[in-house]
Amino acid sequence: MVMQIEEYLALFYIYSFLGWLMEAVGISIREKRFVDRGFLIGPYCPIYGTGVVLITILLKKYSDDVLATFVMSIIICGILEYLTSYIMEKIFKARWWDYSTRKFNLNGRVCLFNLIVFGILATAIVFVINPFFIKYINKIPELPLGIVLGFITVIFLVDIVISFKLIFDLKDISKELKDNTEEISEKVKRRIRSWKIGLYRRLVKAFPRISEYVRYNSWEEIKKKIEESRQEFKDKIEDSKQEFRDKIEDSKREIIKKVRKNK
Repeated sequence: MVMQIEEYLALFYIYSFLGWLMEAVGISIREKRFVDRGFLIGPYCPIYGTGVVLITILLKKYSDDVLATFVMSIIICGILEYLTSYIMEKIFKARWWDYSTRKFNLNGRVCLFNLIVFGILATAIVFVINPFFIKYINKIPELPLGIVLGFITVIFLVDIVISFKLIFDLKDISKELKDNTEEISEKVKRRIRSWKIGLYRRLVKAFPRISEYVRYNSWEEIKKKIEESRQEFKDKIEDSKQEFRDKIEDSKREIIKKVRKNK
């Protein structure tokens, strides 16, 4: 069956959400607290949706061969994850994930264990899960499906613009080859506090382990203004105290004069 662009787009959003859900649940269990994982503000990880769409398109010829699907899925997922890590590091000057501590990793960008898991999941997707989703996607009338996908696409594109703008505003991200996601998250949190934009609160919790390395201009400016205002207020208080003390001294002198005069 020849798939339409709407079906690929629907699969992209479905698996982007499921990928986010899988990471959020897994990391939340490990951290023993809810962690809203993801690069973007919304509840989706596009790398998962992209991987599934690539597998769906590229592995059509292996639709009757489970072993070939498994092996090819590992290759496709490995290349996608490696390139995504490399490109994001070049763009943002930061590591978004790092497998350096795991066995059989390649430059910390991919590791054998994850690739095997991806291969198993991809094989299940091709033979079981995709047919299930496509069956129900095809039951939705074309017009409503197009409207829903169009609406989600607009939100997704706006999310990309906002998220990229937010991350590009971060300055002096640590150059160490490590997972910078929590480092970025903490500074995003400060950015949110300074901008007072509720929409950014979702990105704050995306990356749970953070070190203090990042500084960005707006927060430093805000701290400077706060310090200046505090000092100005302190000076005014001191001036008022001195003025009050001077008035007391003047009053004392007047009283003394009057007492002496009456004598």
